[in-house]
Amino acid sequence: MISNNMKKIFEIGLVPLIVLEDAQDAVPFGQALVRGGIPIAEVTFRTDACLDIIRAMKTIPGLIVGAGTVHNVAQAQAAVEAGAEFIITPAYNPQVTQWCIENHIDIMPGTVSPADIEAANGLGLEVCKFFPAGAYGGPKTLKALAGPFATMKFIPTGGVNYDNMNEYLDLPNVAAVGGSFITPSDLVKAKDWDAIAAHCQKIVRHMLDFTLGHVGLHVPGRADAEAVTDGLCRLMAQDKIPGADNFFAGPIAEICDHEMPGTNGHICIDTRDMPRALAFYQRQGIALDEDHCYRDEKGNIKVAFLKETVGGFSIHNSADTK
Repeated sequence: MISNNMKKIFEIGLVPLIVLEDAQDAVPFGQALVRGGIPIAEVTFRTDACLDIIRAMKTIPGLIVGAGTVHNVAQAQAAVEAGAEFIITPAYNPQVTQWCIENHIDIMPGTVSPADIEAANGLGLEVCKFFPAGAYGGPKTLKALAGPFATMKFIPTGGVNYDNMNEYLDLPNVAAVGGSFITPSDLVKAKDWDAIAAHCQKIVRHMLDFTLGHVGLHVPGRADAEAVTDGLCRLMAQDKIPGADNFFAGPIAEICDHEMPGTNGHICIDTRDMPRALAFYQRQGIALDEDHCYRDEKGNIKVAFLKETVGGFSIHNSADTK
């Protein structure tokens, strides 16, 4: 069973790799991650300060802290005692994996071959690291692995970057992506925590890809709504698209002929990743209007109105299917 912490990692979709030499930098670094909208830290055993960094970052509210580059049980145990909530190994390590399972610690063993994945699957694991992803076929290989390992989720790292991250995240068997590209080493060395927070925000924006979908006008009455639609279509050279209780003027405007949230109308914001967009809003304290959330036949939310309004306009998200 996937833990609540793992579910949060899936929702965030990004796992920053943390390599720090000085534990005094841990708190401002962790705070930058939280401000940047990526409240996760995989603190690696690549430096002697690893355990002190974990202890320091654990004091930051809302930050999920784990240990990476774990090579043996002693390191795993020390990391957990320091406060690590998950363990990531660079390769499949049966001793570390078994210890984590026995001690109810989330473990993401490094895998790259069907043999590794089958070993993890045999122990009941549902999430594996896929490393080095780029060198072993990237998204193409992960697509191929989805057939024989239908229930396994992966966190690819190694060769994942800003330009290709969404190609990985689009795959249904990818739970999140990780790597140092989320926190560039030059910014870390410069201790430019504000720049790291801004870079994290840029990556979150890239992942969610919020765009203006359309503007909605609320015009009670079918005839009046159609008249407004005809006028907009004429002015914007758009086709009129009639619906059961609305009209569209091309893809630009929706004219609703019935009562809807929003005194002045509504604004549709498209996103390429609806589940993570909704989780993003939840982390910001923005609530959904549950009475106006529309789902597909599988129960997945496709249109979600927010309780928050802007200038008298209600806001709803829509899954961008382009």
